[in-house]
Amino acid sequence: MSSKYSAEIMAGYTVSKCINDGLPISNLQLQKILYYIQKRYLTDNKTAFDDDFEAWQFGPVIPLVYYKYSGFGAMPIDISDSNYEISLIDMDIVDPIIESKRSLNPWDMVKDTHKPGGAWDRTYQNGKGNHKIISKKMIKDAG
Repeated sequence: MSSKYSAEIMAGYTVSKCINDGLPISNLQLQKILYYIQKRYLTDNKTAFDDDFEAWQFGPVIPLVYYKYSGFGAMPIDISDSNYEISLIDMDIVDPIIESKRSLNPWDMVKDTHKPGGAWDRTYQNGKGNHKIISKKMIKDAG
């Protein structure tokens, strides 16, 4: 299951789309949106990107993406880069996810990704699995 994108490309596309639509998102929101995008692709036995999520305190995180945008703290990311492009076919899958999730309260998304028995919960295990990789199979099967 190899992907044509990296998480960095998918994140850059997501951030740029949100800025261009006048609805910039925070790093926390970005991480959750990336999780929902990956989950959607996994339901079709594909991957949006090959990078792995890790179980961090506030949910699933792609470390490379987190650190790239961490300078914004909890503020909306306001730097766009048009070099992050995805195919029109992938836009048809990704755009509705971005558009439906970006307006949600980020803490509601945290609550959703922290569901008991979910992929993050089973990996994080009350902190014992802090920064451990959440398997793609677990994300797919998490329902």
